[in-house]
Amino acid sequence: MPLQTLPSPNGPLLAIAAMTFIVGARYLTVSGIFAAVGARLVPGLHEGLARQIRREIAWSLASAAIYGAPAGLAAWAWHEHGKTLIYDDAAQYPLWWIPLSFLLVLLIHDTWFYWTHRLMHRPWWFRRMHAVHHASRPPTAWAAMSFHPWEALTGAFVIPALVFIFPLHVGVVGAVLLVMTVMGVTNHMGWEMFPRRLVEGAGGKWLITASHHQRHHDRYNCNFGLYFRHWDRICGTDRGLGGFGKAPGRR
Repeated sequence: MPLQTLPSPNGPLLAIAAMTFIVGARYLTVSGIFAAVGARLVPGLHEGLARQIRREIAWSLASAAIYGAPAGLAAWAWHEHGKTLIYDDAAQYPLWWIPLSFLLVLLIHDTWFYWTHRLMHRPWWFRRMHAVHHASRPPTAWAAMSFHPWEALTGAFVIPALVFIFPLHVGVVGAVLLVMTVMGVTNHMGWEMFPRRLVEGAGGKWLITASHHQRHHDRYNCNFGLYFRHWDRICGTDRGLGGFGKAPGRR
């Protein structure tokens, strides 16, 4: 039986509450794991940042509620009414569509993020929306969702909206959310988890890691991308890699 036809008494409010809990728990789990690993591998990484980390967690949990609302409505629409284009039978569409749709969603999300991010660095928008995120100096793994509510709103509806536009296998949706969460955390954690041969090699020229995003937090006026570097390269806002202490073995 397709998942969306399973009977459920849950209404939209319960779906929103459930997704808010899932987003919050996912944030706490992933951020907590990478923060703990970082503290072990990079001595003094979080020294003197206890107050900042508490603030990051508070803003992030508020953001979880904002992200949970459209995600919950999309989940409810899929589960209760089959109104989305999410499917769970891999044979329903050609198999090549699964990896292609995964890449397409990441490219769309990255494009939206790049241009809204650049907008939020204009003075008026920065003061009212984005300053909360940049109050993390230096950013930590807990800063991944540390947003003002208005900024959280700009990103909360992107993935839920896409499930009404493109047919997406449920596994693709899960994979996108996993990549979004892990990259959001690892790009802010204050140390580079990937080896230098990847970061400074061919892969690192196109993919964003902590070294690239760190330069954004250092300089503010560059490196605006989320997953990929192509918009920064096209628009002349790519300023290369930042620098900070690397974990042992990341040479």
